[in-house]
Amino acid sequence: MTAPLDVLVVGAGPTGLALATQLRACDTLFRIVDRSLDRARESRAPAIQPRTLEMLSAFGVADDLVDRGSTAVRLHLHLPRRVLHVPVFDVGCDDTPYPFLLFLPQSETEAVLTAHLAARDVTVERGTELLGAEPEGPYVTCRLRRRDGTEETVRARYVVGCDGAHSTVRAQAGIAFEGYAYPQTFLLADLEADGLEPGIAHTYMTASGLLFFFPLGTPATWRMIAMHPPGAPGGEVTLDLLQRIADDWTPDNLSLRDPVWMTSFRIHNRGATRYRKGPFFLAGDAAHIHSPAGGQGMNTGIQDALNLGWKLAHVCRGAAPEELLDTYEAERAPVGHGVRRLTDRAFTVGTSSHPAPRLARTRLAPHLAPLLLRATGARARLFRTVSELGIHYRRGPASVTGPHRPRQGPHAGDRLPDTPAGLQRRVAGPGYHLLLTGPTHLWPEDPPPGGRRDLVSTHHLGTRSPWPGITHALVRPDGYVGYLAGGTDLTGLRTYLDRWLPVL
Repeated sequence: MTAPLDVLVVGAGPTGLALATQLRACDTLFRIVDRSLDRARESRAPAIQPRTLEMLSAFGVADDLVDRGSTAVRLHLHLPRRVLHVPVFDVGCDDTPYPFLLFLPQSETEAVLTAHLAARDVTVERGTELLGAEPEGPYVTCRLRRRDGTEETVRARYVVGCDGAHSTVRAQAGIAFEGYAYPQTFLLADLEADGLEPGIAHTYMTASGLLFFFPLGTPATWRMIAMHPPGAPGGEVTLDLLQRIADDWTPDNLSLRDPVWMTSFRIHNRGATRYRKGPFFLAGDAAHIHSPAGGQGMNTGIQDALNLGWKLAHVCRGAAPEELLDTYEAERAPVGHGVRRLTDRAFTVGTSSHPAPRLARTRLAPHLAPLLLRATGARARLFRTVSELGIHYRRGPASVTGPHRPRQGPHAGDRLPDTPAGLQRRVAGPGYHLLLTGPTHLWPEDPPPGGRRDLVSTHHLGTRSPWPGITHALVRPDGYVGYLAGGTDLTGLRTYLDRWLPVL
């Protein structure tokens, strides 16, 4: 039996790869396994939200993702009798270095993360399946089976299930996965489509449902998603069936050809009743699955991983108490619930055959949509939600507001905005960052990090900061404000550090 691990990561999709990236940055002893023999080659999740790019930028991979994808995508909403050109992230995104929706096939996202890990001597152990996991004392004893049939037993302090909707880790932990399946069957294909204006995401809103064409570039120019037509035969997805949908549901003369991948699928809305049970953790699809409305799934999973990874790393190195791991579920479960609720509402409006939603799609939408697009305040709030820039942990146990809280600027529990431009890159890194605003001479020469200098960096921002006046803020490794107070009295900050980052 090999030496015990700190963490065993099960599943090497985007969630598992993001977790491995963060654990490697923190020099945590881990392994990552996946029963699939190869990474995804299909496009699957084709969009990366601004907040995900912000969080990945700390590891130097965001620019690689942007270089491979498309940031110039526009959205055309095809309604009965009119086509609306919908602005994408033109408002509500002025405090991020990534004010766009990045279209990039999941296969490319996985390729970038895998290459990043390989350059840092991390091998993704593909063709390796978790057979069982049993807590025994301070470790979990895990049985692994390789592609050649040989088995291995490893011990790990913690096991993280990033292994999808049919998670083995979730089953081994005995965590329920509750929810329901939608009645509709959907068709998906990566193909060529002549007659579509390139570089644009096309949404056709019809009485029968929604039809989408997303620009991919690779492995094909277009991703097509549509509901299976009522009365159409089931079974294998064919190009003829997809062409019939395009003919019946659009007024355009579209010609579909050269499919690279075609499949059908059912959509579920389910969530794990717990995100942690003892040494077991769940992230990504193992914790929550929902409709693809709004491009939230992969992004939520990656952000699950980047919320959890640094916490595991700090606990494993003895720099933080075990209690820190409980904040993972406290912070991320509400996010997962919110995404499931949001996508369910959007999905129901877009696909229901009930007369009211059908009326909304065909009669009301052509009149109301232009009005909503002109309401920049409402559009900004929508984009903050979809971009995931609005996610916060204000009610979380690790978000604390001290005395004299600034009336303007982010709160404790909010993400640190990129204000002024470049601030996020300045404080990127695996540790905490203490931000001090106002004249430098007001602050002590030796601020509270003390014996924590390897985990806390101090930055004097002067007057160029997200907060007016004299403020001090402690930013966590995942880019969220953990502690915030006004003035130069650092007593509350010391109390916060003693709780979450004690000097041992």
